[in-house]
Amino acid sequence: MTIKDVARYCGVSVSTVSRVLNNHPDVSKEVRARVQEAIATLHYVPNKSARDLVAAPMNAIGVVIRGSGNPFFTPIINAMDEEADKHDCTLISELISDRDNEISAAAEFVRSKRLKGIIFLGGRFDYTQDEVASIGVPFVCCTFDNQFGDLDESSFSSVSIDDAAEALKATEFLLEHGHRKIAILLDSVDSNSVGALRYSGYCAALKDAGVPVDCDLVVQTGGFSMSSAYDETLALLGRRPDVSAIFSISDSMAVAAMKAISDLGRRVPEDVSVIAIDGIESSLYTVPTLTTLCQPQQTFGKTAVQVLMGVLNDGAQNEHLRLETTLRVGGTVGSR
Repeated sequence: MTIKDVARYCGVSVSTVSRVLNNHPDVSKEVRARVQEAIATLHYVPNKSARDLVAAPMNAIGVVIRGSGNPFFTPIINAMDEEADKHDCTLISELISDRDNEISAAAEFVRSKRLKGIIFLGGRFDYTQDEVASIGVPFVCCTFDNQFGDLDESSFSSVSIDDAAEALKATEFLLEHGHRKIAILLDSVDSNSVGALRYSGYCAALKDAGVPVDCDLVVQTGGFSMSSAYDETLALLGRRPDVSAIFSISDSMAVAAMKAISDLGRRVPEDVSVIAIDGIESSLYTVPTLTTLCQPQQTFGKTAVQVLMGVLNDGAQNEHLRLETTLRVGGTVGSR
């Protein structure tokens, strides 16, 4: 009995079975239960040497996931897995924390698993040429680009949104609804990361509308935790009760902001409107439903694998693709 038999029995990919065997969190409860039941029914007994062989097939690519607790990544990983199967390729996942160096992790991952290529899911925006030289295989940046680094665009690929342009759209949506006291909730304005890019879009939209940027409405949380977003929103509305709208650079931070608004006895959107960027599943179930610019999560995953396989198998040139968000008009933006 082999891992392929288990995968065939329960109708999933070999890499999904591998992730269940290795206790990776990016597998749904239903699929995990189905795989575990198949393992028991078929009397499959994995061992270390067998797992090593499964984890290092001849036709394997890897994905380094930075920030394993991010719910935004799950649909992307699932789409990557499905697309890799279409190319008769195994996708192997490596989960690292926000504090880890994804370049170092990728270099070791490539060597230990004999990977043909690598995808970075989440990562820094400022890689240097010296850093990535250690990877040694083609790579794709998925959901981000290297706008603050010094990489030659011909040396890697990326699939992302235009963060500044999408932030401009979100802010313009609030402006079109009559808002002028618009706060932004972000990690940092000078992080050389997504926060800086989305802050630039926010500023551009205000400038185009003739609204000066009020530094007191730029709320920097120092990270992306919901607890920090909640605390900083409480502080913001305590000192600036005139704020009529908040643009959050992520859905999870927006959900925390909505909780803070409610705990202060105020209402969304009657007192404070909220808009975000992401489109994570849980934001469908806020009350009211969060208005957000939904990123094309499944397309991210599918396209990243297609681009990498094109470079590996077809000799294609590296490319940089920009996908667009879709506005989901929920119930969190009202007019002034």
